[in-house]
Amino acid sequence: MTESVLGIIPHIDIAGHVEAGTAALASAWSPFFNAVQMAGNSMNQEMTLLLQAVPPALFLFLCTAAAWATGRKDRHFGFAVFTGSGLWLIYNQGLWPAFMETLALVLSSSFLSILIGVPLGIFMARSDTAQSILAPVLDFMQTMPAFVYLIPAVAFFGIGVVPGILASLIFALPPTVRMTNLGIRQVPKELTEAARSFGSTGWQRLCKLDLPAARSTIMAGMNQTVMLSLSMVVIASMIGAPGLGREVLSALQRAQVGNGFTAGLGIVIMAIMIDRFAQRLNRSGADRSR
Repeated sequence: MTESVLGIIPHIDIAGHVEAGTAALASAWSPFFNAVQMAGNSMNQEMTLLLQAVPPALFLFLCTAAAWATGRKDRHFGFAVFTGSGLWLIYNQGLWPAFMETLALVLSSSFLSILIGVPLGIFMARSDTAQSILAPVLDFMQTMPAFVYLIPAVAFFGIGVVPGILASLIFALPPTVRMTNLGIRQVPKELTEAARSFGSTGWQRLCKLDLPAARSTIMAGMNQTVMLSLSMVVIASMIGAPGLGREVLSALQRAQVGNGFTAGLGIVIMAIMIDRFAQRLNRSGADRSR
């Protein structure tokens, strides 16, 4: 009885419609997708070459010095020791080129996510209508399994680093948008009214009041975005993205536990370094603003 009732509604071929729509979109916008692919490849290649042009010893010294400088005020030098020893270990294991490729991928996707996310967050904070429209979209982006992002990325851009950047961008974008929106909305209304009473324009309030007051919240969102971009490197390697993720995937396919562990350790070292640098920069910026 139940099956007969449910069978009244004919089968809806969602998969067929999505596949047909994707194919039509890829065909109609092929010149645009090709241009984006060329630009993305060029940007990532230039960034990778720039990072690889820095001698490993100099890169290690600069990162260690930066870690020491950020912890000098509190006399916390453990992070500097970790940074120096971690980068040396990556070089010692022969993973330096893959490390730089991963860093270039993370920087590219994070830069694009922040470049798009902050203006979207400001737009959401300025308009309740925009928030009601964009909030479900962000929920969808955050709850969708990361592997699913690879499907449209490959359909539109093929195999390579660009679909990896696109998948990382979609996966890592929501935190920056949400935290920017939250930070600006948390600015005390008294301060906003005082700024209006002195005749400040909307642009002046944004630059001199809203963004400085929401700086810590926005930086926290950016930090999450960078970490999510890094978490996509292994998944992105499945569609041709280079770096440490490819090393992990290759070791997994060949059941090479040692190589997979070493490459995974390199990803962990990078994640800790980026997270600690972001936290310390945020804290130092908050201290200067007081």
